[in-house]
Amino acid sequence: MTYTTLNAYLQQRFGCKVYKIALDGGFTCPNRDGTLGTRGCIFCSKGGSGDFAQSRELSITQQLEQGKALVARKNSSVKYIAYFQAFTNTYAPVEVLREKYSEAVRHPDVVALSVATRPDCLPDEVLQLLDEINQIKPVFVELGLQTVHAKTAAYIRRGYDLAVYDEAVDALHRIGINVVTHLILGLPGETAEDMVASVRYVCRKTDGIKLQLLHILEGTDLADAYRAGQIKVLSLAEYTAILRQCVAVIPPHVVIHRLTGDGAKRDLLAPLWSADKKKVINTINKALRE
Repeated sequence: MTYTTLNAYLQQRFGCKVYKIALDGGFTCPNRDGTLGTRGCIFCSKGGSGDFAQSRELSITQQLEQGKALVARKNSSVKYIAYFQAFTNTYAPVEVLREKYSEAVRHPDVVALSVATRPDCLPDEVLQLLDEINQIKPVFVELGLQTVHAKTAAYIRRGYDLAVYDEAVDALHRIGINVVTHLILGLPGETAEDMVASVRYVCRKTDGIKLQLLHILEGTDLADAYRAGQIKVLSLAEYTAILRQCVAVIPPHVVIHRLTGDGAKRDLLAPLWSADKKKVINTINKALRE
């Protein structure tokens, strides 16, 4: 099965090995601060999906240096993408965003900026800022869509309609921003056909895609539903089979940024098989080669 990996894309674009350093900009989310809700999406961890990011107590430069130190143990001849990962990274006054983004792209070893956010948190002034930064170094905007199906979106408390995602992608493309779309495989009530339909839909628009296994993490409302027997999780075999179907409909020009993901082991309730990262990756790679 032929597809375009993130590693191959970055190597071609930047001419070297590129690692992402996950950062915590100290932001929150409209689904947590009371604007839309206070408990977040039902699957979202207490770290705002930034459990592997550096500490928000450090400056952006300090976080980058800590991330570099971890990577340098494996490979010292690399460059980096500054990845604002935790919570909603365009949800702040534009002056605050400008300060943090600018500090990141000024770092001499950073070749690009990646910003994870919600499609409903891209007002005109933020789009203008992203346009400005994109003239300095390339910008990727990662949009947490998770599903195209309205019933599922309501269940997970996403808080915006599919049309908002469509409008955000169009607005970002108008200013030349590379868009990456996050989808979760295994959301409650969705069939394999539903998940493939989500992939087909976003691949008509997005430049890149992240496919994420649904994790049940302690401290989330999803964990309560799981303990009550209201939902089930995918087995490794089920996930791999669905993943094959999804990858089969992703065109070569859409870069696959992720084929799965691993929740923080200290918080992982299910599926426990996902904690064996080496086995999961080997199983996925073998299935996609067949």
